[in-house]
Amino acid sequence: MQLSELIAKINKSVEDLDLISTRKLIEANITILNQNKNLLKSNARELLEFLTNHLDNENKPLTRQELGAINSINAYASRFDVRGLKLSIKDKAQLLLRKDVILYLNADAKILLEGLGAITKDDQQ
Repeated sequence: MQLSELIAKINKSVEDLDLISTRKLIEANITILNQNKNLLKSNARELLEFLTNHLDNENKPLTRQELGAINSINAYASRFDVRGLKLSIKDKAQLLLRKDVILYLNADAKILLEGLGAITKDDQQ
């Protein structure tokens, strides 16, 4: 695919708000697009920058099981069920060490997990 064709497809899919195909096109051609980002429209440029930063940080997306675990942690924390919370985080140490997981926790879960020593105050910032 030619560069002009690629740029036209990306710009059109961004205008149509077809972000899934835009993301796939950008990820497949990220090196070429980083060199020619001035040809992209502003929304496509922002998406390119976001994907570039996301790939540089090497954050793997959360799996369905991890999202379920976070959801159960939030539910136990909202009900202030400390026993259930302790049981749910028992085998989830690696999950709680990830920086991006803290963003998914509600305020109750953050406070209780900090009190239990599962996360630190520095993780929340």
